[in-house]
Amino acid sequence: MKKVLFVLIFQILVIASFSQFKTLTIEDATLGSATKFRPEDITNIQWQDNNNFTYVKEMNKMVQYNVKTNTEKTLVTLQDVNAALTEQKIPTLKYLYNYNWQSPSLLSFTSANYAVLFDVVNKKITNNISYHESAANLHHHSASKKIAYTIDNNVYITLPDGKVIEVTKDDDKAIVNGSDYVHRQEFGIQEGLFWSNSGHALAFYRKDERMVADYPLVNATTRIASINNTKYPMAGETSEEVSLGIYNIEKGSTIFIKPFGNKNDYLTHISWDPNDKYIYIAELNREQNHMWMNKYDANSGAFLGTLFEEKNDKWVEPEHDMVFLRNKPDQFIWFSERDGYTHLYLYNTAGKLLKQLTKGNFIITDLVGIDDKEENFYVMSTKDSPLERHLYKYNFKSGKQTKLTQTAGTHNIKLSPDKKYFVSSYSNFNTPRAIDLMNNGGGKIKQLLSSKNPYTAANYKLGEMTTGSIKAADGTTDLYYRMIKPVDFDPAKKYPAIVYVYGGPHAQLITNSWLGKASLFDYYLAQQGFVVFTVDNRGSADRGFAFESVIHRQNGQEEMKDQMKGVEFLKSLPYVNTDKIGVSGWSYGGFMATSLITNYPETFKVGVAGGPVIDWKYYEVMYGERYMDTPKENPDGYAKTSLLDKAKNLKGRLLMIHGYIDPVVVPQNSLMFLKAATDANVLVDYSIYPTHEHNVSGKDRVNLNKKIAQYFIDYLK
Repeated sequence: MKKVLFVLIFQILVIASFSQFKTLTIEDATLGSATKFRPEDITNIQWQDNNNFTYVKEMNKMVQYNVKTNTEKTLVTLQDVNAALTEQKIPTLKYLYNYNWQSPSLLSFTSANYAVLFDVVNKKITNNISYHESAANLHHHSASKKIAYTIDNNVYITLPDGKVIEVTKDDDKAIVNGSDYVHRQEFGIQEGLFWSNSGHALAFYRKDERMVADYPLVNATTRIASINNTKYPMAGETSEEVSLGIYNIEKGSTIFIKPFGNKNDYLTHISWDPNDKYIYIAELNREQNHMWMNKYDANSGAFLGTLFEEKNDKWVEPEHDMVFLRNKPDQFIWFSERDGYTHLYLYNTAGKLLKQLTKGNFIITDLVGIDDKEENFYVMSTKDSPLERHLYKYNFKSGKQTKLTQTAGTHNIKLSPDKKYFVSSYSNFNTPRAIDLMNNGGGKIKQLLSSKNPYTAANYKLGEMTTGSIKAADGTTDLYYRMIKPVDFDPAKKYPAIVYVYGGPHAQLITNSWLGKASLFDYYLAQQGFVVFTVDNRGSADRGFAFESVIHRQNGQEEMKDQMKGVEFLKSLPYVNTDKIGVSGWSYGGFMATSLITNYPETFKVGVAGGPVIDWKYYEVMYGERYMDTPKENPDGYAKTSLLDKAKNLKGRLLMIHGYIDPVVVPQNSLMFLKAATDANVLVDYSIYPTHEHNVSGKDRVNLNKKIAQYFIDYLK
């Protein structure tokens, strides 16, 4: 009897232990997705040659995988690399991490302030270039063994023999050379330095901000608070003037292009001709509704002509560089949204349109590669679904297209140099991460990784996530939503709901990827007993120009209508408490959250708005004027979208949060909303992060999320 009783008690204890799932802490929800809950991965996959790719294992071994034999071996260890670095008296590495293959035997990487070429066969350093410890914007031209960089606001080049060339010598800090922060990094700008193909010349941006107003940001950490001025051109105000310099190393001199247009035009997508004779620039007028693809002489800077133009009543927004064909250097591929969707067009350098290469009611997100014979090109596309990204092969001549990734989800591709193989890393709603080795016919050679669910593996339970679609306010357009239900969801109960919103351009919150692309913080809020709901409204990204441009001259208006369709759907659910609906968002999402709670005060009881735009006249030129035009050109639009006169409508609880030194959405936005609320005798809760810019990061992010969660717990449950 005692034995039976013992067994029974043991079984009960075992069952109880397995039924006790762990719950997320606020630290887990903030930092866990990148640490303890990060899905298994094969890191830093790089193709070495046509038959081999490498990856880093345990941060200290580089493993080579041969696709012909399906075998792998350790190629290089951290010990090998550090021994070679020590021999050259170069600081050693703690881990093997970022590297690139320059040839099948040569690796390039940086260690401290050295750019290094490492021979993996002989385990020796073949070349190293040192640069100043304060250097930024590094651009290593491996073939010529030169490195370009910036220190403060000037451009420098270090030659293979160690000689340093001071390319620019501007003392005025309002003149910035070589920075990637030109035109505030709109138009896909990510670089400010552009090596010619041969490495004989370097093009660079020169940004003159002397005419731009100083905006004061307050440093509260000094004994007496001090002012750090930043150049901030607000919509309708004087903007920066940008030019392009070209430094010839052999001549030791710089020329500047002789601009085609006005001094306020935007110079985007700098491209060298394959023979280094010409520079191509996609130039936009300040209104951003007219683009010229212009050609310049790289030796004199003279304007040589316009290849083609693009116009649109709303906006033109080039976001991709020209891609020249290697075997036909007088031909290039250009991305354009001219037919309503982002597609590829083949041009020659005389400006003749040879062919539209892709077409359909979907977008091309990336040109991944072109095969050696230039018979086929490879792209990432939303053809299957706006929620997914797949690899397609297109034939240049026939236009025949072949889908190469078959598994549903969001794929990231690395093609072999000869384009005969590719590695696809992907996730979907049910797969944290999988990595497949494929051939260019779409056949799977081997699954390299299938990661486990890191939450169930660690005995955590998350709320159920579902997706679906609803109709937009126009009655025809499909909008995709994501909903996360509380843990141990009971359909008989009534739950408060939080609408998490962004809603603005260049963002898509819902894709067929792990966790539905939701943050772990969303799942934490669901764990606290909330239904967390998100919908990608019209105006958001990757759905075509008509979908995205409804915001023109009226930011927030059509977006709110679509969000209210989402609320209408929420209210139709029997388990949602229709009297307890909240809203939260950051940046454009902060603007949307404030817009919704003040325009629909009877619907939203609690709101959290982080880093919100409050009035678009306080926002910067490039982004603001693209979507809203200037305050002078569009006074009605600016008045309609301003939230200053809507503060008086607030009835529920609103927490507004701002970084005190935010240079993106300046604190004046939220401060003026506070003033408007005070003038109207309306109460607003306000929180400042004194040392943070537009995003609150690091350990303070935990504090931010704790604050947001507690606000909804206190006032919405």
